[in-house]
Parts: sequence; C-alpha cells; structure tokens
Amino acid sequence: MQDPSPVSASASSSSSAAQSRFFERMTGDEDSRICKDISEDACHQQSGNFMRHLLASLGTKLADELASARLVLPWLLGLIGAPIWMVGLLVPIREAGALLPQLLVAGFIRPLPQRKWVWAAGATLQALMALGLVILTLLAEGDSPSRHGLDGTLAGSLMLVLLVILSLGRGVASIATKDVLGKTIAKQRRGRLMGWSGSVAGAMTLIAGGSLMLMGQQPGQQVLAILMTIAALGWTLNAVCAALIQEDSGATGGGANAWDTVREGFSLLKHDAAFRNFNLARALLLSSALALPYIALLGQQQSGESLGGLGVLVVVSGLAGMVASPIWGKLADTSSRRVMRNAGAGAAACCAVAGSMMWWPDTLSNNVWSYALVYGALVVAHSGIRLGRKTYVVDLASADNRALYVALSNTLTGVLMLVLGLMIGGLAQWLGSEWLLLILAGVAACAALYAQRLPEVEDD
Repeated sequence: MQDPSPVSASASSSSSAAQSRFFERMTGDEDSRICKDISEDACHQQSGNFMRHLLASLGTKLADELASARLVLPWLLGLIGAPIWMVGLLVPIREAGALLPQLLVAGFIRPLPQRKWVWAAGATLQALMALGLVILTLLAEGDSPSRHGLDGTLAGSLMLVLLVILSLGRGVASIATKDVLGKTIAKQRRGRLMGWSGSVAGAMTLIAGGSLMLMGQQPGQQVLAILMTIAALGWTLNAVCAALIQEDSGATGGGANAWDTVREGFSLLKHDAAFRNFNLARALLLSSALALPYIALLGQQQSGESLGGLGVLVVVSGLAGMVASPIWGKLADTSSRRVMRNAGAGAAACCAVAGSMMWWPDTLSNNVWSYALVYGALVVAHSGIRLGRKTYVVDLASADNRALYVALSNTLTGVLMLVLGLMIGGLAQWLGSEWLLLILAGVAACAALYAQRLPEVEDD
C-alpha cells in the first residue's frame, strides 16, 4: 500500500489546523486538545466534530423555527380553513410526540455501539414529513373560492397526522443527539456549542421573518409551502452532518428490552435525588413553553392572519434567539443550574407583563408590537431554560447512563406536557389568556426557586 502523497497529507493537515482554530475561536479556549469526560480518540476528533455538530444543529433549529407549532403551523391551519380546535392540538402533539417515546428508544439504542445512525434516521423522517406538509399546503383548498382541492377539515386532519410522525422522528433524533454529543464534545464546551448554533439559526430565521413582513397581506399558502420546503432541507442537513460525525464505539451494556429500561428508569428516580429534583424543576419550567402560544395568540388577535403579523413575531423570535443563545451557552458551561434559575425568573416576569396588558392603555394593548416584544423576551428566557436543562442533564449523567437519563427525563416531560396542555387549554377557555398567563407567572417563579436548590454538576 502506498503512503499518502505529500499534497494530500498537507491538505489534510491544513484542514485539521483550520478546524482547530475555528473550534478554539468559537469556544474561547487556547488549546483544543484539553478534554474532559470524553475519550482520548474523541478528543483528537473534537474540533472537526464540533463543526459537524454546529451545522447539524443549525439545520434542525432552523427547521424547528420555520415549522414552529407556536407560530407558523397555526397560521397555516388558518390559511387552509381548518377548524379552530385543531390549533389547540399543535403544541401538545409537537412536544409530547417528541418526548413520550424516548424512554423506549433509549432501550433500543443502548446495545448499539454507534448511535449517530439513529440520529440520522430520525432527522430523515422529519424531513420526509415536512415534504408531506408542503404537498398538503399546495393541495389544500384554502379560503380562496376559485381554488379547488382538499377541504380544510381533511387537510388539517392529515396535517396533524404528519405532525405526529414528525414529532416521533424528533424524539428518536433527540435522544441519540444528546448521547452522541456527550461522547464527542467535552464538558464545558457543550453549552457553547448549543449556544452558537442557536445564534446562527436565529439569524437565518430573522431573514425569513423579515421577508414575511414585507409580503404583508399577500396570499400565503405558496409562501408557507416554501418555508416548509426550507425546513425539510434543514432536517436533511442535520441527517447528513450526523452521519459524518466521527463517533467512537461506546458502552452497550443494559440490554435492549424496553420494559427493563422503563423499570431501570423509575429506579433512578427513586434512588438518585439529584436526578429526581432536576425533573421536578424541569416540570415547573414547562410554564414557559405553555405560555408562548398564548402570548402569540394575543398578538394574532391584533393582526389577524396576515403574513405581516406572522413576520413580526418570527423576526422577534429569531432576533431573541440569535442574541440570547451564545450568552446562555457560555453561562451554562459555568453553571447550568444558575441558568435554569435565572431564566425561570425571567419567564415569570414575562408572563406577568403579558397577563397584565389587559389593564394597559389601548394604544399599547391593541398594538401587535407590544405583544411581540414580550414574546421576544419570553423566547430569551425560554432559550435559557432549554439550554440550561439540556446542559445540566448531559453533565449530570455519565457515559454509560446518559441516554437513559435524557430519555427518562424527556418521557416524563412528555406525559406532563399532554396533561398540563389539556388543563391549560381548559383554563384558557374559562379564564381567558390573560389570567392564564398570570397563573403561569406564579408557576415559573416557583420553578426558579426550586432550580436554586439543585446541586452544581459542571465541576464534578
């Protein structure tokens, strides 16, 4: 066998050096060879894997924003003439559908030495379902009397079915993503990786939202179909980058029996106090996710179904994510517990402000920008909550039980999301969105207090 040519060896060395410089610039470290909580081989591959993780996360975060169950999909259901009750199912399906299967998935992937292929399969499934949403959007009759196609009820029902399958793909990818992240990126760099990916995705979402604002009252089915197509491309990028990650073979102990995994998971809750308390704090922090659609709903009431109003909310959401994520990521690498605490307090303040708007002067309470600004502030807080709890659970676990920790936590959250989603919907119908937001403000305040009690995990 011939040795590699000097030219190819030089090109490989140059590429590796560029990846190392990029990694050190993005993380603020002076030596990319210093690793914590990963193998020596994974340490050598870390700079290249950091870039692959970043691109993969960019794809999925962009897709999540452009196919958002909080903003874009409600507008889409309205444009195709779907019944209003379907809008209330979007967020519970999107969140619970992604979280509920994860404990069973963890039992399936634990015998696999490499989990990146499970991640790639989940991302591919999401891309296919997004393409299905594109087709339904184009075939739906909509509210144009001259357009013939699927009626709103049928198109909306099929859209919910596709959303269920898409969410299951998201759950499969999510559990494998965190496990691969823990094997390939060292401690005290994971938070910054997720922070930078959120920032870049936020910038691209900002461009999409600005385009929607310029379109104003133009017919939107074709435009939203384009957004769904871009989302499909984002999940495709995620799948490709996942497949390219250099992953060492990891721990395979524990067996693949799903019910054994369930029993082991609940045994963890009984005997691991830190993990149990984390899940209690995370349950209370669900208040931020449940509040976002209702603030958006109040804003929608001021703008109707126009793409201009949707663009305002998308722009604010993208700008908030772009600015907040790197800051939260750097802070999470120091103390993810404090990030959850501070973000929970911020969510409480945002919910209180939004709920009190019914007593504000009409010039403020009847302006979509008022709700958009509060929505953006809550997105900042929600980003901190999500990034803090993701970093916390990855750093809390070890290499051989990380997949189980993440899966059990996500499954419990999925059950709570369904139950609380139904309860919140009933309260909103009875009390109104404003009073519901004031209640959620109190829950978020309790979450901040409880997160304060969690132990630190970054220095363990």
